[in-house]
Amino acid sequence: MPRASIPTPPTGHPAGRLLSLLELLQSQRQRSGPELAALLGVDARTLRRYIAQLQALGIPVHSQRGCDGGYGLRPGYKLPPLTFSADEALALAIGLRAARELGLQGALPAIASTQAKLDRVMPEAQRQRIQAVNTSVALDLGRGGSQGSAGHELLTLSAAAASGQRVALHYRDRDGQGSERELHPYGIAWRSGTWYLVAWCRLRKDLRSFRLDRIEQVRALPASFARPEGFDVLAYLDRTLARLPRRHAVDVLLGGPGEPPPTIDASLGEAEPLPEGWRLRAQVDDLDWMARELARQPCRVRVLAPRALRDRLAAQARRLLIDCTDLGL
Repeated sequence: MPRASIPTPPTGHPAGRLLSLLELLQSQRQRSGPELAALLGVDARTLRRYIAQLQALGIPVHSQRGCDGGYGLRPGYKLPPLTFSADEALALAIGLRAARELGLQGALPAIASTQAKLDRVMPEAQRQRIQAVNTSVALDLGRGGSQGSAGHELLTLSAAAASGQRVALHYRDRDGQGSERELHPYGIAWRSGTWYLVAWCRLRKDLRSFRLDRIEQVRALPASFARPEGFDVLAYLDRTLARLPRRHAVDVLLGGPGEPPPTIDASLGEAEPLPEGWRLRAQVDDLDWMARELARQPCRVRVLAPRALRDRLAAQARRLLIDCTDLGL
């Protein structure tokens, strides 16, 4: 059976680590002390204390000294098998794989113990199906990769948003300036490698988005609010993040009469329909990336500004022409 991957140290209560230790011991006949300590994010002395606590609870944990030694449970100390359909096993495997990619601080130990539970109670055939998914399926959950993490904050804020409970938090912006905020949390979303909270800010008296990895403290308040009916968190993020000032302000005219409409990602902004085509105004940091986005449009592209983007797009077109010529097309 494959060894569990070594997670980042957990930040939860010791009781949670104790339960994780039990699941890890049940998932494999024997594990070394250093391996268990690394998986739990504790030192060797703390691990030995956890082992003693399990033994005091009547859990038959045995130890073996030597280079091949370690900790294990008495043979036969297992729960009865739990069966899943093929679709359920696939859903579990994909869900655990996705959770590992979402930047949840402190969640890796929980993911490891969940996987250990499944390995322990599922029949061999289903265990092999999940193992095949884990080793052969890759997930891309957002351009740019994971930028920051969220753990306790996500649980607290999602509960507050679901129940309509006001929260207070300490937030540090991208310039490092801290502020105290009182918010009506409308919802949380994962976008382009980052967790965001969308909330009504009582300080700014307007809707705002907050990166969860910049929230330093959060607590629920004994006050409620009413979330707007049908509020779309992702649609709001697309609109607001597209307007954030970046390195380059882009102004482009796309298509024209009789041409197919452009296919613009909402994160870039909205293309305004005009008699002569669609006008796109966007803020971007990477002109090469923007040139590639424009090159794949199904219609004409006229760059009004900046001149540097026009040059990048022309260079992209020349490369495509050379590639086609080399292939004899």
